Amino acid sequence: MTQVLGIDPGSRTMGYGIVKLVQNQPQFVVCGCLNLGSKSLPDRLVDIFHCVSDLVKNYQIDSFGIENVFVSKNTRSALVLGHARGSAIVAARLDSIPIFEFSPREIKQAITGTGSATKEQVQYMVKTLLHLEHTPPSDAADALAVAMTTITHMSSPSELTS
Repeated sequence: MTQVLGIDPGSRTMGYGIVKLVQNQPQFVVCGCLNLGSKSLPDRLVDIFHCVSDLVKNYQIDSFGIENVFVSKNTRSALVLGHARGSAIVAARLDSIPIFEFSPREIKQAITGTGSATKEQVQYMVKTLLHLEHTPPSDAADALAVAMTTITHMSSPSELTS
């Protein structure tokens, strides 16, 4: 059984989702959102690090997927998001967990079949593919989508980053 942690990084809210692969089928384990509030950036980065470290240890994570930074117009936001990503990645790498990184477009394509899917479409497909009773919050659904995308790419060594 393989357990994959997916992260939808954020400096204010970080989504996380864990999916296990059982007989080649993804199964829901847990998901949620870490709300980081209005603490200082260094304190939020520490919280992200501890959250990811705890998830890796408590759920015996085998692989880790994370969404790449999307740079639009606000470079400061991209920089802060990069810090949040770095904190999560370091937490996983300290336990030698393989890291997979995907663009938002790649994740949407893998989950919905189109790279231009809306957040609502991703949420719907995550709920459907994992047979969930309730629709997860957007950040948690995105993290589950990252975990499921990671599962589909784990056998492709060229996707692995070290």
